[in-house]
Amino acid sequence: MRRILAIAVLVSLIPVLIVMGQARASRARSSNSADVEREVRRASAEEVTALMARDTTALERIWSDDFVVTNPLNQLVDKRQVLALIETDTLAFRSYDRRIEYFHRFGDVAVVAGSEVVIWAGSMPLAGTPSSLRFTAVWREHDGRWEEVARHANVLPQPR
Repeated sequence: MRRILAIAVLVSLIPVLIVMGQARASRARSSNSADVEREVRRASAEEVTALMARDTTALERIWSDDFVVTNPLNQLVDKRQVLALIETDTLAFRSYDRRIEYFHRFGDVAVVAGSEVVIWAGSMPLAGTPSSLRFTAVWREHDGRWEEVARHANVLPQPR
C-alpha cells in the first residue's frame, strides 16, 4: 500500500516539475532576450563600421555564407556579389547613420528594422547624394554567434 501511495505521489508531481522547468526556461530566455538584443545591435553597429571602412574581412565574418540582399538599386545580390561591389568601390559610403527601431527574436532568428541616412561615395550612381532608407535585416544564431542572413533596403522617395 505504501509503495502504491509513493508511486501515486511521484506520478502526481511530474506535471508540477514539468511546469516548474518550463517556467525556469522561460525566465532564462526572457533574461537572455536583452542580452541577445544587445549582441545583435552590437553586430549591426559593427557592420556599419565595416561598411564605412570597406573592411571586407569583418563583413565576411558578420554575414552568413548564404547572405542575400535586396539593395536600394532593386537588385538581389549574394554575399560574394556585395563584397565584390565593395572591393571595386562601386558600393561605398561617405557617411552612414543607422537607427534600429524594431527588434524581435524568434528563437534562433532575430528581425531588425529601422531607418538609415547615408551619403553614397565611390562609383555609386548616387555618389555624393544623401539618401534616406528603410531597412529590414534578418539575423540568426549560428555556432554560438549572431550572423546576418538577409537584408532588404529601399531608398525613400524625396518629398516634392
